[in-house]
Amino acid sequence: CFFILGLRVTVLLTSSLMVLGAGLRCVPVSDLEIRKKLIHGGQLLNGLAGPTVMNAAPFLSTTWFSPDERATATAIASLLNYLGSAAAFLVGPLVVPPPNGTAHLVSLSNTQHIKDRIEAVLYAEFGMVSLIFSAALAYFPSRPPFPPSVAAASQRLSYRRSFCRLLSNFRFLMIALAYAIPLGVFSGWSGVLDLILTPIHVSQVDAGWIGFWSIVGGCVVGIAMARFADFIRGMLKFILLLLLSGATLASTWFTLTCLTTVTHLPLTTATLYTSCILLGIFLNSSVPIFFELFVETVYPVPEGISCGVVTFLSNVFMGVLLFFLTFYHTEFSWFNWCLPGSCLLSLLLILCFRESYDRLYLDVVVSV
Repeated sequence: CFFILGLRVTVLLTSSLMVLGAGLRCVPVSDLEIRKKLIHGGQLLNGLAGPTVMNAAPFLSTTWFSPDERATATAIASLLNYLGSAAAFLVGPLVVPPPNGTAHLVSLSNTQHIKDRIEAVLYAEFGMVSLIFSAALAYFPSRPPFPPSVAAASQRLSYRRSFCRLLSNFRFLMIALAYAIPLGVFSGWSGVLDLILTPIHVSQVDAGWIGFWSIVGGCVVGIAMARFADFIRGMLKFILLLLLSGATLASTWFTLTCLTTVTHLPLTTATLYTSCILLGIFLNSSVPIFFELFVETVYPVPEGISCGVVTFLSNVFMGVLLFFLTFYHTEFSWFNWCLPGSCLLSLLLILCFRESYDRLYLDVVVSV
């Protein structure tokens, strides 16, 4: 989409879908069936816009930034998207009272109060999305006056040739699985974090704070790691090995802590906070590093295509995991064990991966 329409048209198109989707959820209809269909339609439109926004960061950094700034730009653009998820962990518990903590839930007044708070959140989201769309409509150029690098001005492969090259590139498939499996599992796991922590007597508010700090920490560490990658080039694989090793250890710690009757490890709020937050930091901060490695490995395949493929794979793994959760939802130990297993598999794939920097090589050699 970026490759065909350009950055400005694509951003305006996706943001308009988000505005329309958020607006449909706010239509005041008394009929519950119609209201449900409008909400599902709004979520569908928002979902259509999501992958494009998630994949915009590498294309944006290549188009606007020089080679010694690209990783940092990719990290900022991709990880700021995660701050919205961090805010969602807080907005839900703090604005909308949980049903399990509401006294006399059957009373009409309390039910109406919860309904009013949910509608307030929906209206606020519609307002924020509309404001962002208005800002992009007012000023969002598609490209700078002059290309910042040789790679930014170079010709890219067509869609057909790009997909053929991706599917035939074994090295790309290795790192695509190394990204999609742990990130997909983690996305599904964090989405039901409150359900996972409920059996060990952790409240919804505490689960929200755990999710919030793990994402915020991942954003800070991810930008710092990307800046390090810009200063010392050719270290993307080494950075990923460090992050995935930490994620494997943190996820194993959390899983063993939840099995307190077997392992007899101390189950406290501090240990749960620490292990969950460290896991989120290590995995979330690996996203921009993975994106940069994808682009370097398969250049001159357009950035949006390579990152779009791995994002699709990540969503597939998340969907499969949540599908099994609908059948095995009474006990979550198997779900917790999926985390260290996926992180360890990703670590092994990165260890076997032979890195190359085709885009960086073009910039350095041609510039010299």
